[in-house]
Amino acid sequence: MKPIVTDTNWYVFFYYVTKHIRYPDNSCTLLRFLSYLCSTKNKSMKRNESKYKQVVNHVIDGINNGSYKKGDWILSINEFRKNYNLSRDTVFAGLSELKSKGIIDSTPGVGYYIATTRIAQKLNIFLLFNEFNEFKEDLYNSFISSIRKTANVDLYFHNYNRKVFETLINEANYKYTTYILMPGKFTNIAPLLESLSGRVFLLDHFHPELAGKYSSVAQNFEKDTYEALVYGLPHLKKYDHIIMVQKEEKEPIERYNGLCAFCEEYHFTHEYTDSVRNREIRQGETFMVVNDRDLVDLLKQAQLQNFAPGKDFGIISYNDTPLKEILAGGITTLSTDFKQMGQTMASLITQKEIKTIENPWKLDIRNSL
Repeated sequence: MKPIVTDTNWYVFFYYVTKHIRYPDNSCTLLRFLSYLCSTKNKSMKRNESKYKQVVNHVIDGINNGSYKKGDWILSINEFRKNYNLSRDTVFAGLSELKSKGIIDSTPGVGYYIATTRIAQKLNIFLLFNEFNEFKEDLYNSFISSIRKTANVDLYFHNYNRKVFETLINEANYKYTTYILMPGKFTNIAPLLESLSGRVFLLDHFHPELAGKYSSVAQNFEKDTYEALVYGLPHLKKYDHIIMVQKEEKEPIERYNGLCAFCEEYHFTHEYTDSVRNREIRQGETFMVVNDRDLVDLLKQAQLQNFAPGKDFGIISYNDTPLKEILAGGITTLSTDFKQMGQTMASLITQKEIKTIENPWKLDIRNSL
């Protein structure tokens, strides 16, 4: 499968289309269709480019593995033609690129030789997101802005589909220098990651079993939830029961673990539910809501009961947006800084040591609490 995004604005189109699609299978179908469009556009141009790149890669690989040293003669034009079944023009295009970069030089009537073995390698990055939304758009833009023009980046999506996740990674193996992956809740992925040819980095969801093996920048969902509730404790004291609302199939259960730890320490009761639709709100309850659809359902129910957020019951919504600043007088939000996550990852890929970095959280207290 070809990448959905290759340093273009295809991701914008993908986002505005798929955000209206409800089921993962449809999103995957659309993703494959968009991939087909990307792969067929300029197909002949890409084929010609890949042919002359064989000449470039032959020389660069030879330098990297020690086969070629400074001053060594490389294959002649006729030898390249015979060994790689290329036309003279294609071979010459590859040699011209190498010469323009100062990697090779030539002696008239003799041939081409290695001018330098110091090659500034440009990173070729495989970037795999679990889904695309406005928060991941912030992450992507921040990452691209931070690495500037030091790397080529191809962006893919697995849409929480384990089969798509594995297929995309297997197809990308040996094609990139760097693999930045957002595996979400997928477990037992160590063998798959170990098979990759380049450096591997993990994004967004922390996997304790992989700590020390791969650098990562991620949310610590349990710790973040616990610490945010402690921070908001002065506003929570007028409530007695906290309800975590999230659909567990794709969301991290660690959030609820953090809530449980807080409630046990500070003597709140708690529960977990995957929906609040048609649920009667009881005075003194606080809802921690992950999905914005559930937030809307909760506010509709409050209107039916003539309840006011922040007075009769409380709301904490995950992931801040400009709309939540004014909705219902202001919705309290718990967010991670996705822009910071992109900047941190851009910094990590330039460092040799393995680091595990927790992305910072922020609790914005508003009227709903």
